[in-house]
This record gives sequence, structure tokens and C-alpha cells, in this order.
Amino acid sequence: MEERAVELALYIIEHKATVRAAAGKFGVSKSTVHKDLSERLPRFDQPLYRRVKQVLEENKAERHIRGGMATREKYRHQKQKAG
Repeated sequence: MEERAVELALYIIEHKATVRAAAGKFGVSKSTVHKDLSERLPRFDQPLYRRVKQVLEENKAERHIRGGMATREKYRHQKQKAG
């Protein structure tokens, strides 16, 4: 489990990936990613934990922007089909 936590953290840092993207890449649930990164990783690698936490906080801060963009695309495509 420690190895997976490190691999998840490195993937997220290197790709600026979301928890959802990392979960899909590694074939685990979002809950598993959260548990690995927030509970397991800090126990044995504080510096890596701080780095991945920073990326996750950036992603969280930008989440509303990505959601708005997705909604915009959805309605743009619906408009194109109707028109």
C-alpha cells in the first residue's frame, strides 16, 4: 500500500492530475486515492505528502472552473444539434 501511495502521489504531481484521473489510471476508487494520500502517505513521507497536497489544493480551487467549462460545452453541443 505504501508503494501505491507513492505512485499515486508522483502521478498526480507529474501530471497535475485530479483524484478522479489518478483513480482511473490506477484502477482504484477515488476513496482509495484519498485514503492513500491523506492517511497513509503522511505517515512515511511527509515531503512527498506536502507536494501532492499542494497540487490537490490547486485542483480543488479550480474545480468550479472545470465544472463551468463542462457545462458550457454541454450546452454548446446541444445548441449545435438543434441548430
